[in-house]
Amino acid sequence: MKNRGHRAGKLLKGLWLALVLAFLYIPIIVMIALSFNASVSRAAWTGFTLDWYVKLFKSKQIMAALNVTITVAVIATVVSTVMGTLGAIGMHAMSTGMANLLINVSYLPMTTPDIVTGVSLMLMFIFVKVPLGKWTMIMAHIAFDTPYVLFSVMPKLRQMNPNLYEAALDLGCHPAKALYKVIIPEIMPGIVTGALLAFTMSLDDFVISYFTSNTDQNLAMIVYSAARRGVEPTMYALSTLMFIVVLGLLLIVNRRNGLEEIA
Repeated sequence: MKNRGHRAGKLLKGLWLALVLAFLYIPIIVMIALSFNASVSRAAWTGFTLDWYVKLFKSKQIMAALNVTITVAVIATVVSTVMGTLGAIGMHAMSTGMANLLINVSYLPMTTPDIVTGVSLMLMFIFVKVPLGKWTMIMAHIAFDTPYVLFSVMPKLRQMNPNLYEAALDLGCHPAKALYKVIIPEIMPGIVTGALLAFTMSLDDFVISYFTSNTDQNLAMIVYSAARRGVEPTMYALSTLMFIVVLGLLLIVNRRNGLEEIA
């Protein structure tokens, strides 16, 4: 009886997991399939084609949006990685009470709804009379990317042997050189993971980008605009490529985290 109950429980858990995965991923699978459908209509499959991907890369509007997306993501990732790494090192060196206070404050950009962050940043830029455009979008992305780097680096700092830095100073190493030669190599896995997370979050952001830009549009904004007019198959192709890129980056991050735990 116990074995039967155990098997029934495992079966129910398996079915529940299958239902959850189906609910999450069947729409994405359908979208990917439709991106290869020769028909414009979503109602019937008329044959396999790559025409929508060819049309996608020939679109000047989409290529301009791709340029904005990559530019914003790369600049925001580099700046937020530097700021987040230095911020984590500074917090780690502080007293426990002050460090905990700053850590709790740093959680706010990650827990605040995107629409609140987007509207507040837009109002700030308007208040200080900064014209909305690509650079305000970059600054907004830096603001919400930095905590992801910060909280990726902090665990590595806690795992590091504090005597290494002290030993470097005792041996005559300048603090800046000790930072570069001792601390940075020790926390590099956390820095890389944080940078990948920051790039991923910046790559497909819509809400904050929408409120902090003007005429400059990223790929997520292009998809939203197209959905309001009626989705074309090129948007299926664009969404498929964005999904694959983001999925690939997340798999790299998870693999790195798994290898670090094993090590």
